[in-house]
Amino acid sequence: MATPKELKVTLVKSKFGRLKSHRACVAGLGLRKMHQTVRVIDTPENRGMINRVSYLLSVEEA
Repeated sequence: MATPKELKVTLVKSKFGRLKSHRACVAGLGLRKMHQTVRVIDTPENRGMINRVSYLLSVEEA
């Protein structure tokens, strides 16, 4: 069984002053603080959240 692909997502811009739905996407990805990095599984749901708030994030393949 192959391990699922992961993405390293880092919050590089502040979530304050953003739309409520965009803040919810940041929280849904598990990000709380600036420059925090989390690993998320590469699923269509996570990709959608990343695409919506891509202007706040830095994304790398893990």
